[in-house]
Amino acid sequence: MELSIYDIIQGPVVSDKAYQQNQKLQKLVLEVHMHANKPLVQEAVEKLFGVHVLKVAILIRKGKRRMTRSRIVTQDKTCKRAIVTLKPGYNINLFGDVTAKAEASAAMPVAQNNG
Repeated sequence: MELSIYDIIQGPVVSDKAYQQNQKLQKLVLEVHMHANKPLVQEAVEKLFGVHVLKVAILIRKGKRRMTRSRIVTQDKTCKRAIVTLKPGYNINLFGDVTAKAEASAAMPVAQNNG
């Protein structure tokens, strides 16, 4: 199965832990294709974002099993994630400037409707 660089990376993982790793440690947490391996992920990140990759760690998250009311067991989708460590001097900010937006919205007064 031949994968293009656009098929390998499916998107970023948006969570608090992924955000902290991105800001403090210059690591990206990405959801990748199930057939992607470390060299393919490294090549895709370097070509798409124009950065140099130091290390790639891959983990597979099995889907959670749930039982419905009629006692039918279903399972969520299994996904593969890659934690990409960038070389020093490189940075990719996937989340934008979230802290500045949060501080700006907190500083603005809330309009009251007295009508």
